[in-house]
Amino acid sequence: MPSKQFSITCADGKNVLVNAEIADTYETRQHGFMERKSIPDGTGMIFVFDRDQILSFWMKNTPTPLSIAYIDYTGKIRNIFDMTPFSLSSVVSTVSVRYALEVPQGWFERAGVKIGDVVSLSPLSN
Repeated sequence: MPSKQFSITCADGKNVLVNAEIADTYETRQHGFMERKSIPDGTGMIFVFDRDQILSFWMKNTPTPLSIAYIDYTGKIRNIFDMTPFSLSSVVSTVSVRYALEVPQGWFERAGVKIGDVVSLSPLSN
C-alpha cells in the first residue's frame, strides 16, 4: 500500500508527524493490519471512505494492539479508542466521520495527540 506522511496539529500548537499507509479501496480497508505482528511508533494506517458515516472497526486476525482515531471530513479527531488484539467486538465512532487512523496502541497518548486535534489531510488529495 502507498504511504504518506501526515501532520497532526495539537491544541497546544505542536505538530506531530505520522507516516501512514493509505487504505482507500474496499479490499485494503477490509484487510487493514491483519496478521501484522509489528507496527513501529510513528507509523499507522489511514482508512479513507467516500462519505461521512458511522464507522465500525474490529480486530479479527490482528495480533498487534492498536489505537484508532475517528476523524471527520475537516480533519478533526472526534474519537480515540484502544482496541484489543483478535477481538471481534466492534469499536464504533460516536459521530459520522470520513477517516480512521490506526496506530500502535498508546501512540496517540505518547505523542500528545488528543480528541479535537486536527490531521492535515492534504496528502490525500491528488
